[in-house]
Amino acid sequence: MPESSRHSSIPGDSRRLRVTELFYSLQGEGNTTGWPTVFVRLTGCPLRCSYCDTEYAFQGGAWRTLDEILADVAAHGARYVTVTGGEPLAQPGCPALLTALCDAGYRVSLETSGALDICGLDPRVVRVMDLKTPASGEVEKNRWANLDCLRPEDQLKFVICDRGDYDWAVQQVRTHQLENCCEVLFSAAQGRLAPARLAEWILADGLPVRFQLQLHKILWGDEPGR
Repeated sequence: MPESSRHSSIPGDSRRLRVTELFYSLQGEGNTTGWPTVFVRLTGCPLRCSYCDTEYAFQGGAWRTLDEILADVAAHGARYVTVTGGEPLAQPGCPALLTALCDAGYRVSLETSGALDICGLDPRVVRVMDLKTPASGEVEKNRWANLDCLRPEDQLKFVICDRGDYDWAVQQVRTHQLENCCEVLFSAAQGRLAPARLAEWILADGLPVRFQLQLHKILWGDEPGR
């Protein structure tokens, strides 16, 4: 069935989802970096960030039931599971998948753009949420009400493309006192900002944020499914 690659949701009931890929790798970002993790990449995204490295997940994929997804996850024997995209919350079945994974005993995280509501998700899920910077081209898609739903166990990520992005991100951290909400992550957009430059800015300003590199990119580059 044809679909628009920019739909904010994908037709279907909550018992099945369109999956681009399911793979076993090392977590490359955040406070579980390095842990063997199963990634469930759902299809579809309403955003078009300028630095996106998963455009192949905008459309296509295969319909899978919750039971099929859970069986595939279990086959890898991992403790951690990350549901990502695209934008996973664009599919109405995503919250049910998150709860099912938690019920199965996994430590579950969700990687989300921050454009859709995160507030009603299963409280056992760690939300790893972006705030889109001006250079992303999608800053107007930020759902600012999500900030009120972040908890200490969650993570808030800024992908920084240039000095303008950095200054904007610093303003958000200070205005909203984001370090009191959850862990704040600053990451340099690959190919657009030298990581060392970002590290220098953070140190010069004494920011209460965690600098991060994308471990999976260091190990495997842009290879899909890694």
